[in-house]
This record gives sequence, C-alpha cells and structure tokens, in this order.
Amino acid sequence: MAAMMFTDPLHPHPPPQFFAVILLTLLLLVIVAAWQWKQQQPQIILLKEGTDTSQGKAQLVSNINACMAVADVVRTTLGPRGMDKLIHDEKGNTTISNDGATIMKLLDIIHPAAKILVDIAKSQDSEVGDGTTTVVLLAGEFLKEAKPFIEDGVHPQNLIRSYRTASYLAIEKIKELATSIEGKSLEEKKGLLAKCAATTLSSKLIGGEKEFFASMVVDAVIAIGNGDRLNLIGIKKVPGGTMRDSFLVNGVAFKKTFSYAGFEQQPKKFLEPKILLLNVELELKSEKENAEIRLSDPSQYQSIVDAEWNIIYDKLDKCVKSGAKIVLSRLAIGDLATQYFADRDIFCAGRVTEEDLQRVAAATGGTVQTSVNNLIDEVLGSCEVFEERQVGNERFNIFSGCPSGQTATIVLRGGADQFIEEAERSLHDAIMIVRRALKNSTVVAGGGAIDMEISRYLRQHARTIAGKSQLFINAYAKALEVIPRQLCDNAGFDATDVLNKLRQKHALQSGEGALYGVDINTGGIADSFACFVWEPAVVKINAINAATEAACLVLSVDETVKNPKSESAQGDAAASAMGGRGRGGAAFRGRGRGMRRR
Repeated sequence: MAAMMFTDPLHPHPPPQFFAVILLTLLLLVIVAAWQWKQQQPQIILLKEGTDTSQGKAQLVSNINACMAVADVVRTTLGPRGMDKLIHDEKGNTTISNDGATIMKLLDIIHPAAKILVDIAKSQDSEVGDGTTTVVLLAGEFLKEAKPFIEDGVHPQNLIRSYRTASYLAIEKIKELATSIEGKSLEEKKGLLAKCAATTLSSKLIGGEKEFFASMVVDAVIAIGNGDRLNLIGIKKVPGGTMRDSFLVNGVAFKKTFSYAGFEQQPKKFLEPKILLLNVELELKSEKENAEIRLSDPSQYQSIVDAEWNIIYDKLDKCVKSGAKIVLSRLAIGDLATQYFADRDIFCAGRVTEEDLQRVAAATGGTVQTSVNNLIDEVLGSCEVFEERQVGNERFNIFSGCPSGQTATIVLRGGADQFIEEAERSLHDAIMIVRRALKNSTVVAGGGAIDMEISRYLRQHARTIAGKSQLFINAYAKALEVIPRQLCDNAGFDATDVLNKLRQKHALQSGEGALYGVDINTGGIADSFACFVWEPAVVKINAINAATEAACLVLSVDETVKNPKSESAQGDAAASAMGGRGRGGAAFRGRGRGMRRR
C-alpha cells in the first residue's frame, strides 16, 4: 500500500519550489514577529543625537598622529641652531619666538589629545622655566615609538607599564649622574650659575650676547636672595639702542608716570632720602554727583569751598612734616599737590603701578599707607641714591642702594618691539633656570649627553628582562635619542654619523664617554661638561616625568566622545544676552544711586 502511494500518478511529489516558498514565508513571519516584539521594547538612548563617537585601535592611532604633528611644529626650534616661528594671530599681533611654551599657547590647538602636549609645555614653563620644547619632543617621540606596537595589536596597558618603569629608571640614573654645586664660594657659585644661564640663552634670539645677559641674570637672582616672588625682579623694555645698552639696577626702576606742570621744578636726584608710599588720592575732588548741599545764605558757599581746600592742604602738610623727600602714590597726585611739593623740594609721582609700588616697598623697607595720619619714621622707606635718568626716549625713576636689597630691575634695550618681547621671554627662562639651580644645586651635562647616557643605560637594562617589556623599554630608550638627533638636524649636521659616534663613546666600559654630547660648533662630539654646557638636573627630571605621563595618558584613551553643541541652548543664551543689553540694560542705566526720579 505504502509502495503504491509513491508511484500513484494521482499523488505526485510536490516540486522543490513549493518548500522554498514555505520556508521564505516562515522566515518573513519570524522577522515580522521579532520586529513587532522590538517595537514593544522601550528604546535606550544613551547619547544625544549627532554625538560623534570613535573607539578602538584606529582612534588611538589617530590621537598619536595628532600629537606627532604638534611635536613636528616645534621640532625645528630646539637647540642653539634652532629656527624661530613667526605667529600672526587674528588680532593682528605678530610674535617671533622659539620658546616651546609660547608657541604652544599661540597655536590655539583644538584637537583634544594634542592639547595634552600644550598642557605639559605650560607645566614645564611654570615649574622650571626651560625645556618646554624638549618635553613636547619627548612626548611625541614616545608615542611615535609606541605606534607600531599598537598597530600590531599590543595592549596599551603593557606599553604604559613598561614606559613608567623606564621613566623611573631614567630619573634614578639622572640623580646618580648629577653633579652638586653645593658648598662652593659665592664667586664660584656665580660662575657655575652663569654657565647654566648661558646654556639656556644659547638657544634663544639673544644667544649672541649670552655671556653679557647670563651674568646680569645671575646678579638679579642673587639680589632677591631666597625670595620666591619672581615679581621682585622687574624687566622694563625700552625700544632703541642695542642689546649691549641693557643694564641691571640693584634696586627698583620704573618709567616716569603722568605728571602735571609743577613736576619739572622738583629735584630729580636725592642722596639717602626718606620715601613715603601712599595709596591715597592727593587731588582736589568735586562733590559727588549725588551730593546735595542746601544753603540759607550765599556767603556760606565760600566756607564750603574753603573746607575742600583745607582738607587737601591738611593732607599735604602731613606728608611734608613726615620728613619724606620722595612721595609715591598708587592714585593720582594732582596739579595743586605737584606744585606744593615742588615749592618744598620734594619729588612726587602719582599713578605708580601696584607692582612697582610693592617692589619699592620691598626694596626700601617702607610700608604702603592708606591714610596720611600718624606717619611715623617706621613706615618710611629709604635708599642711598634716587635719580631720574633718561633711557632712550623714556625717563626712568631709579632707586639704588636699597637697604633690604631684595629687588632688582633689568632694563632691556633693542631695535624692534618683537625682538625686545622675545628677549624678555628668554630672560624669564634664564631667571627660572638660575633660581632652580640655586635651590636644587645639581647640574647635568647638556647637548644631548645625558639623553644618550640614559638611552645606553636603558638598552643595557632591557637585556636583563624576559618578555615583551624588553622591546618596549628599548623603544623608550630609542625615543630619548631624539634630542641629540634633532640638535644635529637643526644645525645642519649628519645626525646618523654623530649619533653613531656618541653611541660608541657612551658604550665604553670605563664610563669616560658618559659626558659626551653634540658639539654644535664643529659638527662632531665633545665633553659637554668640560665645554660648560650644563643644565639643572631638575629640568631633565621634570621633562622626562611630564613627557612620560602625557604619553601614557594618550595611550590609555580608548574612546573619544564628542558631544554636539545644542543649537537651542545657544539660541537661548543669545536671547538672554540680548535681553540683558536691551530691557535690563535700559532699566538700570542712567539711574544713579540715590538720584531722584523726575
């Protein structure tokens, strides 16, 4: 019976297409059911519409490329033969500089990962003052060496762990190689500090006069002693003349302030004068807008006018009776007071800036007074010589021979304004370096010598490690060679040839080559320490620390989320701003305190 069913012509087998149609129908039913079920589920929206997210290896490589691009911008500014950058901003200001921190600030970088390099340059500048280009270059090179490993699938945490180990070993080696300048006589210490300042200035625009400015910087730093306030060293800029016309004042100097007619009748030089510092207005003032005086007799008006004059004369009498020969005020000293002081052979200056007044107070031992009552001798300052001197087109008030000696002023001369601005930035770096060397008192060989020695030490250490860490520490060691290599490239030398000589010298078992670095003058190698190319150990320690942390930070980021700006929020902000300028502004403008409405 069963056999007959298969051969029965009335019941043939269904064609294959029949089964295919049934399968497709079932599949469609499943898809529709799944879609309906999904529609019934509540949707979870984590990020705002339009949010841009990027993650994974490609995103990490993109961040590394951005940081390398930033490092390439400042690469050519490194060293004594480094080039300068001319930066023109949207306001039309032009800046010429080869200072890493200044360039990074002016570049206005918007890439979130590359901003990390801007931050470490600022950190290096505020902490030690120099090495800003070095720290950016090192961070960029650490990431460049890590890039092939990331592309090959190495987990970033393995790299970060090895980089931190290498950083610790490098810093310990720097401390071991550093030479102390502690225990030297003042003259010896001055000479050593001048070498550190000259090394810093050699890579700046004023490198041609580095010995002249180095001794000036050392004298200024030693003048303020152990004071931590950098503003005790003033730098005043006077266009004109040559760099050699710049000079140091062991005291305070500031430009002549705005003055009235009687000023020229005042004496311009005093020996051992007493100095009165005020934060008081010595000027006839009219009544306030909201003052109201009611008179029953017109003759009473004269008594009110006399009262105003008596107030100002009383103040001036008290200043004169104090015995002071120089009166400085942060507020205005009017024409009446100027003539009054001139008649009594007293010098006065009003509208002195807060910074200059505080420096005069620190130097002369005076105290800034907010009242002219009870002016005792203890609040007056003094100095050996006060004089007004012509410098270029400017007149300067100069206080020298101050008793506390806690201040110094450098008056900078030069041709173009941009040149003087860059000279000021260069001197700031040198001042910071000398202060750090004075406090930490350890120096290392510059010119790439310390970098090559650490690189050799890390390569040697890597051979004792089993596993992938050996490769990563070797990559870190190779990255440190970027400093001598870039010094050669910027000077136009054959970097490969010089680096091979340095590697051979540093590999000597006797250790005699540990201090050899790039010789910028000949294109060969030389003992950097013997050539007085020194830098404070703290500069190199801080640079390696900051560069390693920045590299590890970039490597640890595995996803970037960019939120879109809310157009409605911007519209609301604009509307509220318009409202404040319109209704609110109109409502409150023009109605003074206490003024009656008419």
